[in-house]
Amino acid sequence: MVTISRRVLLWGPRILGILVSLFIGSFALDAFSQGKPLFEAIPDFVVHLIPALILLVLVGASWRWEWIGGVAFVGLALVYATTMAGGRLDWTLVISGPLMLVGVLFWWSWRHHGDWRAT
Repeated sequence: MVTISRRVLLWGPRILGILVSLFIGSFALDAFSQGKPLFEAIPDFVVHLIPALILLVLVGASWRWEWIGGVAFVGLALVYATTMAGGRLDWTLVISGPLMLVGVLFWWSWRHHGDWRAT
């Protein structure tokens, strides 16, 4: 019997990882707000999508090996908070917060994955 907490622990980091990727990807829409013609804005849009695509690749790898998500998402949250946010607490919370949450949930899922097989 699978309990609700097991389902949340299994699916939570995966779904949240996809949602965080979509959130980060939404910032790529900024490429269209610079008054450039559509044809010129598309390459900028694609370049701005790279971080979201990297996150999706990490979610895909973490789907099978949860420890990858734990290490990668927590690492990305820490790198962003310490090097890219420029001391802005609001930026840190908005970007690093969800990344850290997904990383902790993947780590937690990985730590308890063996417990599920034993029961």
